[in-house]
Amino acid sequence: MRVFPVYAPKLIVKHARIFLSGVIWVKDLGRLEFEKGKFLLPRKTMPEVKKAIIELNSLIEAQNSEAKTA
Repeated sequence: MRVFPVYAPKLIVKHARIFLSGVIWVKDLGRLEFEKGKFLLPRKTMPEVKKAIIELNSLIEAQNSEAKTA
């Protein structure tokens, strides 16, 4: 488990893309799980956590599509 003391989307996405599956903890967001390079959305979650997960997954998608075209 990696701990991020601040919400830094690019660093979090980099970590998820390297390790593909695991758990991270982000201050003010809590525990986030990812598998196959995508963050999993929990059934019950706070709106800010849901927004952050959607943002992280969109960054991952953008980087994947960018890598395919390059």
